[in-house]
Amino acid sequence: MRAHLLTVIPTMRFVLPAALLLSTTLLTACSGEVEDTRPGQPVKTRQQAFKAMIRSFEPMGVMLRNQTYDADKFLALADELSALRDAPWEHFGPDTDYPPSKTTAEAWRQPEKFARDKEAFITATDALLAAAQDKDRERLDMPYQAVYDACRDCHKTFRKR
Repeated sequence: MRAHLLTVIPTMRFVLPAALLLSTTLLTACSGEVEDTRPGQPVKTRQQAFKAMIRSFEPMGVMLRNQTYDADKFLALADELSALRDAPWEHFGPDTDYPPSKTTAEAWRQPEKFARDKEAFITATDALLAAAQDKDRERLDMPYQAVYDACRDCHKTFRKR
């Protein structure tokens, strides 16, 4: 019996890692995440642009909710959001309604409303940046909420749930 174990154990050292690698590969393949394989990856590019904006916007909300306002940090984040806000829009071409897009077909059916919602977002980010430049904590809640509302309103119509 002992001799048999000595031959099995070295084999298991190679089989177990291979089995783990195979199962990890299969789980990754089955995750349901669709890759954007189109030239220029417009869907992936706009998704990354929105995620970058969220990384600027969310910390501002945390500061406001948790009473940890830091005027300089808030201003830097508002400035960053303002700099990033135009990035996704050019990637909403007529041929970009395919997986992994989370945009509803309404963005192409209602281009005027989509443009108005985009402009509302840009106007709201302008107001937030102006308030952040004043470094007056009391002036930030409303413009922050306006940016939040612009995002929410656009997502109601144009983002898949």
